[in-house]
Parts: sequence; structure tokens; C-alpha cells
Amino acid sequence: MVAPTAASTRPVPATAGVPARRTKLFALPEMHWAALALGLFLLGLAVQLAEGPHWIRWVLYLACYAAGGWEPGLAGLRALREKTLDVDLLMVVAAIGAAAIGQLTDGALLIVIFATSGALEALATARTEDSVRGLLDLAPETATRIDADGREQTIKAADVEVGDELVVRPGARIPADATVIGGASEVDQATITGEPLPVDKNAGDEVFAGTLNGTGALRLRVDRRAEDSVVARIANLVEEASRSKARTQLFIEKVEQRYSLGMVACTLAVFIVPLLLGDPLRRALLRAMTFMIVASPCAVVLATMPPLLAAIANAGRHGVLVKSAVVMEQLGALTRIAFDKTGTLTRGTPELAEIHSLDPRFGEDELLRLAAAAEHPSEHPLAAAIVRAAGARSLALPVVDEFTAHPGRGVSARVGDRFIGVGSPATLLTERTTSAVIDRLQGHGYTAVVITCENAPVGVLGISDQIRREAPAAVAAAHRVTGRVPVLLTGDNQATALRLAEQVGIADVRAELLPDDKVTAVRALQADGAKVAMVGDGINDAPALAAAHTGIAMGGAGSDLTLQTADAVVVRDDLTTIPTVIALSRQARRVVVANLSIAATFIGILVIWDLIGTLPLPLGVAGHEGSTVIVGLNGLRLLRATVWRRAARHG
Repeated sequence: MVAPTAASTRPVPATAGVPARRTKLFALPEMHWAALALGLFLLGLAVQLAEGPHWIRWVLYLACYAAGGWEPGLAGLRALREKTLDVDLLMVVAAIGAAAIGQLTDGALLIVIFATSGALEALATARTEDSVRGLLDLAPETATRIDADGREQTIKAADVEVGDELVVRPGARIPADATVIGGASEVDQATITGEPLPVDKNAGDEVFAGTLNGTGALRLRVDRRAEDSVVARIANLVEEASRSKARTQLFIEKVEQRYSLGMVACTLAVFIVPLLLGDPLRRALLRAMTFMIVASPCAVVLATMPPLLAAIANAGRHGVLVKSAVVMEQLGALTRIAFDKTGTLTRGTPELAEIHSLDPRFGEDELLRLAAAAEHPSEHPLAAAIVRAAGARSLALPVVDEFTAHPGRGVSARVGDRFIGVGSPATLLTERTTSAVIDRLQGHGYTAVVITCENAPVGVLGISDQIRREAPAAVAAAHRVTGRVPVLLTGDNQATALRLAEQVGIADVRAELLPDDKVTAVRALQADGAKVAMVGDGINDAPALAAAHTGIAMGGAGSDLTLQTADAVVVRDDLTTIPTVIALSRQARRVVVANLSIAATFIGILVIWDLIGTLPLPLGVAGHEGSTVIVGLNGLRLLRATVWRRAARHG
């Protein structure tokens, strides 16, 4: 164990001290236009409700059309030039058509909805890009290089060359992937491997750019240039996985082009054919507009969106943030769940698990009291675990003298009349009895800490990460809801991973994985035909979350990049909500199918009526709006709390 000095600070998260890149809400032009359109609509609505001058209402609504509709309209025209029909263009045309037949308010509302949706999508995209770029800020801007004559020189980290010798002082970030050639320290490398505790580093060990040095000074030999470092590769992996991830769509969007083209063609035919047969222009236009209204995909879109949005709202009330309707639909198709270990199935906080006395003079409480007293001035995570365990047993800690931290080895202090040492087994005594205990603890995945008294070993502590209480139940529920055994993907060592997997009930374990290894594992599962959800919390999980069909982040301690990359966030860190939200998604999909059947029936009846008879426009609008209301209310049933409870039972 490596412990910091009394004056050191508690290890900080891997992203601490790095200014977060975050696009502001109104930094995007799309947000400005959407806000302007909304404001104009509300003013127009206020004038209408107050029965104000007719011309003012028209001016405000038309300005709303222009503010919110010019961008999707222009994008639609560009798509039309590429021989594709964008649904945004159809909605703008439908809004203009609604205005042409006197439904000005409805058209303006449609414009506002589409403008707001586009602005939120643009904001989400910008913030995801911010997070990827911000990842590269983990690496420091400068490095301290040692010249051939032994002098130190501060240079840009980007100028570091392979083979350069660097010095990294306590508390500083490591500027490049390198090998330790001198000194000893502990390094917090959770950003890269996901390991919950700082790792002892001595000569010959590898360190990574962007990780946080502890209390000892390190001399390093650079192994890779900045653009080839592991942290740079993580950023590249996230971008590549996001680009290569197949664009998924809602069910209705999969037939969007054919339906839209068919509707436009039929509308033109309904207008032109009667006109050629001698119908008056106004009558032909009215019939065509009626056809466009009753055949428009509004009811079908609302058949899809309200159930999914209601499910999103229900999940949000219960601690799961699902970022879009597409994601909510995807969740119901999952067939395999892969879990990260540290911070996901565990809390990432060490706790004392076992105490072994090697000397009959010292019982468990006495060993813990001495170790906690010696460690009390330190703020190392393992020291904090030992002190917490002593507090839980209500042990009084004496004041210590002569406290000394030994980077890479541990701490020592005089406790009463005894000289006590607490530290790493590798740097303390290796008597046979002690080694046997240590081997057994490490074989079970514990971190072993040796206690010495007057330089003789008197006890060994076993420290482990805390498993989330709900983890076994969540894993069992994940198995039940997907029908396949979950997978554990972790950067931690094999022994620790196997021990955790046994406790939570996972049989498929893949350990000691770097971020690109996790992406490879996810893609291997996908190659076997599985629809994979990856659940994680650290920066090292972000590429795998991006590569998976659905990425789910633990929100409590999730890194900024992970939260932005993920498709859903478990805000309250309750793992049991994951199988529940999958079951909720499947229920929402069933409601969508029912709604589509209702909407298609209404559209079919109204279209046939308009084609073979004379469908009055008010009746056509009433039928169209009536179907919209029915499917909307049916979807909103998913807002009820009983729906979540039912999904929890099924999950």
C-alpha cells in the first residue's frame, strides 16, 4: 500500500482540475430560432385568447412560421435536391396548408414542436462532441523533461518524444504513456483501467498519460507520443464507434420515405385529376387539402411518440434518464447486458473485509486499533477504509508520533511505545506464514495490507471494494429479462473479477481489459447476434458504451464523457432499474403497435371517404384530430406509477 503524507490531499477523481467543455444552452443558432418561434407563438396565442386584433395575431403567427420553419424547410429542400423527401419538409408544408385553410394556430404549434426538437438534438450533439474533446484535456499541457546533463526543462506535452526522460512530482498528472525508471509512488489510473484504488508504481512499471500521480516523485521514460497515448485512443474510439454505430430509427421512420412520397403523389393526384375533369379550382384544392390533412402522418407519429415519451417520463421519475424515444424503443430489443465492475456492480469504495492475526499478543481489535492510529494522518483510500472500520467498532485511536509516509511502501508511526508499520506486502517482510495468508487473500481478490510491530509482522488486513447491495438481484433480473447470462467486462485483475462475479452470479468474466479491449468484447458479442447493452461509469467505459447497441451510465460517479456518450443514465445508481426499464420499453412497444393499428384504421376510413365520396373538411379534421387524441391518450397511460411497478415485477 502506498500512503500519502499527512499534508497530502485525498485522491481526487480522474477528471478533477480539468475545466469541463460544455456548450451553453443558447450558444447554438438552432436554440435561438426555436426560442424565438416559441415566444412568437405564445404572444400570438395570447392575442387570440384575448380576442385582440386579427391582423396582429396573423403577423405573430406568420413570424413564428418564419422563425421556426425556415431552417427545417431549407434542410428539406436540400434533401429534395438529393432526391430524398425529408419529413421536416412535409411538416412545414402541412403547417402552411393548415394556415391556408384557416388552421393557423395548429400550423404554428407544429412549427414550434419541430423547431424545439431540432434545437435539442443539436444541443445534445454539441455537448457530446464537447465531452470527447474534453477527454484530451486530461493530459497536462506541459511536461518536465530531464536533459542529458541532468537539468530540468519545461516543454509542451505535445512535444514529448519517445525515449525522453521525464520527472513527475507528487499530485501532478502524467503527461505521456511511459515506463517508470526511478522513484516510487501510487497512481490513480481509474480513467484508463477502471481500477478502484491507486496502483503502486515502481521501476519497470507502465504508467499512462492523464493518470494522477500520488505522493512520490517518478522518473519516466516515454514510450509513446501524445497522439498515440491510451487516453488519445479512448477519444478516437468513442468518435469511431459513434460514427460506425448504425443509425437506428423509430418504426414509423423506417417507412418514412415511402409513406411521404406516396402521400405527396396522392395529394397531387387528388388535386389535378378532378381539376382536369372539370372541377372548380377551389373545390379541387379543398379536396386535396382535406386529403393531405387526413392522410398526413401526424396521427401515426403521435401513435409512436406519446407511449415512448410517457415511458421516458415514467423512467425519469424512477431514476433512469433515457435520452430519446429511439433509445426507449431500442431498450426493449436488448438480448445481452455487459456490466463494468468498479463503480457499477461495486461502489468503487474500499472496505475492510478480513483481519488476520499473526501474533497471539494481538487480537483483531488491537491490530485494527494500531493500524488505524498509524494510518489516521494519511488520506489514502486504503487508510480511510481502515480508519472507517475502526470507527465502526468504536475503537479509540491514540495520538501518534513520528508519522512517516513511504511512497510505494506504506506508512510508519510510533503508537504509544510501539513502532507500527502499515504497508504493501511486497516491500515488507516475506516470512512463510505471512506469505501464505497474503497469497490466500490476494487469491480471493482482496488487497492485502501488512501490519508490523517493531519491524516484525503481526497481522494482515484484507481490503475489498464494496459490492452494491442490489447487484445480485439486478444481475438475476437482467438474466431473466434478456434470457441470457450477463457478461462482466473489467480492467481489474482476474482474481478480483472472478470473486466479484461469483458473488453477484455472473459466469462470463473478461478481466484485465483496456478500453479498446472492451470495445472488442462488445463487438464480439454483437457478432454472435446479441443486441448488447453496456453498463459502466468511467471514462474507460465510454468507447464500449458508444459501440454497444445501448450504452447505460451510472450517474452517481459517472465521468462527463461517459454520461454524454451513454444513451441512458441511471441517475440514482440503482442497478435494479435497468431490467425494469427494459421491461417498460417492451410494454411501450406493445402500446405503439396498438396505436399504429388505431391510427391506420382512422386514416384508411377517412382517405377512402374522401376519395370515393365528399368528406366535409370539418369532419375530416375532426376525424384526424380524434384519432390523434385517442392514440395520444392511450400512450399517456404509460405515465402511471402502476406501469413502473408492473415492469419491475416482469423485470
